[in-house]
Amino acid sequence: MTDGPLIVQSDKTLLLEIDHEDSEACRHAIAPFAELERAPEHVHTYRITPLALWNASAAGHDAEQVVDVLLRYSRYPVPHALLIDVAETMSRYGRLQLLAHPTHGLVLHAIDQAVLEEVLRSRKVAPLVGARIDTLSVAVHPSERGNLKQVLLRLGWPADDLAGYVDGEAHPIALREEGWELRTYQREAAEGFWHGGSGVVVLPCGAGKTIVGAAAMAMAQATTLILVTNTVAARQWRDELLKRTTLTEDEIGEYSGARKEIRPVTIATYQVMTTKRNGVYAHLDLFDSRDWGLIMYDEVHLLPAPIFRFTADIQSRRRLGLTATLVREDGREGDVFSLIGPKRYDAPWRDIEAQGWIAPADCVEVRVTLPDGDRLAYATAEPEERYRLAATTPHKSRVVEALVRLHADDHVLVIGQYLDQLHDLGDRLNAPVITGEMPVKERQRLYDSFRSGETRVLVVSKVANFSIDLPEAGVAIQVSGTFGSRQEEAQRLGRVLRPKEDGRTARFYAIVSRDTVDADFAAHRQRFLAEQGYAYRIVDADDVLAGTWE
Repeated sequence: MTDGPLIVQSDKTLLLEIDHEDSEACRHAIAPFAELERAPEHVHTYRITPLALWNASAAGHDAEQVVDVLLRYSRYPVPHALLIDVAETMSRYGRLQLLAHPTHGLVLHAIDQAVLEEVLRSRKVAPLVGARIDTLSVAVHPSERGNLKQVLLRLGWPADDLAGYVDGEAHPIALREEGWELRTYQREAAEGFWHGGSGVVVLPCGAGKTIVGAAAMAMAQATTLILVTNTVAARQWRDELLKRTTLTEDEIGEYSGARKEIRPVTIATYQVMTTKRNGVYAHLDLFDSRDWGLIMYDEVHLLPAPIFRFTADIQSRRRLGLTATLVREDGREGDVFSLIGPKRYDAPWRDIEAQGWIAPADCVEVRVTLPDGDRLAYATAEPEERYRLAATTPHKSRVVEALVRLHADDHVLVIGQYLDQLHDLGDRLNAPVITGEMPVKERQRLYDSFRSGETRVLVVSKVANFSIDLPEAGVAIQVSGTFGSRQEEAQRLGRVLRPKEDGRTARFYAIVSRDTVDADFAAHRQRFLAEQGYAYRIVDADDVLAGTWE
C-alpha cells in the first residue's frame, strides 16, 4: 500500500482523491485513457472505457504506459485482472488493418487470422467485403471503407486505416508569418494530424483551432472544404484565413443559406448541408462538387447524423475534426473515431492556461431557492416542464442584475436557453438580445459593438455557444442551458477564456435552482470541466444579493 491519490477498482472505475498533493499530476496522467463520470467535491470517479483505450493507442500510448500510470498512482494493489484487460483491449486496435493493395485495391488485412475469421462471420461485415485473397486478407468494396470501420468498432475490433488518401486537386496555400508565428502546441497538433492522415484535434476554446486548420491546409496544399456551425462562424473562418494565409478573397467561397459559392476553399454551414428539399438532402453533393484534398469539420462534436452518413462515403479524403471536447451527448463518439479518425492531439485546458495562451478562470455556482409558490408549481408540473420552471425562475434575474453591477467595468455575456427569459433579462439590463431569429448582419453588428466596447453587456441564446470570437468578454453568466450538456458548458466557459491584456481572471457564473432538476443537470454539465481541472465554488444567492460572498 502506498499513499497514492488513486483507487483502482476491478469494475474499471478509478477514484481520484482531489485533495491529495499528487491529484493534479494523476488527473493529467489518466486523462488519455479514462473518462470522468462524477465530480463531487472530494473524490472524482473515472471509468476506463474501450474507446478511451483505443484513442490512447491511436495517439501512440501503449498498454505498458497505461499500466505504469495505474501502478504508480494507486493507493492499493491494482486488480491483476484489470491490468490484463487493459492490455488485451488496447491490443485489439490495429489487429485489423485497412491497406491499399496493388492488384486488389482496398483490403482488410489481419495480423491475427482468428480475428479475421471472427469478424467475417458477422452478418454486418459480409456485405461490405469481397473475395478472400489469402488467409490474412479479404478485399473490401472501396465505397464501404467508412461503413466497415463503423461495424468493426462496434464488434470490438477497431481497424487501423493505413490505406492512404487521394491528394485531391492541388491548390497553393501558405501561412503568412509576418507579425505572428505558430505556437508550439498548434504546430504539434497540425503535424499530429498530418502524420496520422485523418483524425481529431482537441484544443480548448480560445487556443486557436482555426490556426491549426490553416496549418493543416498549408501542409495539404489542396482544395479544402470546411464545415462550420453557422454563418457567423463561416465569416470568422474566412477573415482568419485571409489574415493568416496567402489565400485571397476570390479563392474562398461561402456556402450557406445566403450564398452558394464553390471555390478552391469553400466554407459551408452544417445547417445548409442538412437542409432537405422534397425529402432529400439537397446540398450534400457539395462533397462531390470538387476533387477535395482536405475536409475539415469545425466543432466536430456537433456533427449532424446526415454528415456522418456522407462522411462514410469519402474515406479516401483527408479529414480533420476540430473541437474543444469530444463529448457527445448522443453517445456517437465512436462514429467520430471511425469516420473522422481517432484523436491525434489533445492539449489539456490547464496546460494551455499555464502557458499563458488562455485566461485562468474562476467558476462559481450560485444557488437560488425557489419561493414556496414556485416550488409548489414545480412539484406538481409534468416532468418535461420542470426544468423550464426551475431554470427560468424570476429569482435568477435579481442575481444576474447583482452580478452585472459587480462587474460594471468588464464585458459581460448573459447566456441562456429560453427566449422569454432572455428578453426579460435584456429589458432589465437595458442590453441587446441576440437569438437565432436575428439576421446574421445584425448579429455581427452587435458582436462588433461588444468588441469595440460600445456595448458592455450582451444577452445571448445558444447561437453564441460555438465559434464566436469575443476576446473582450471577461464574465459569463449562465441562467439556463440545454439540459445536462457537458460540451455546452465547456463552450460557454470558452467564451471568456481569451487571455486578457491585464492578466485578469475570467469569471464564469452558473445560476442554479437548488433541489430541482436544474441542480441535477448542472452537476452533469460540469463533468467535462472538472475533468480539465476546473472546480466550482458554490455560493448562496442571498449572499450575492447582499454583497457578502466575495
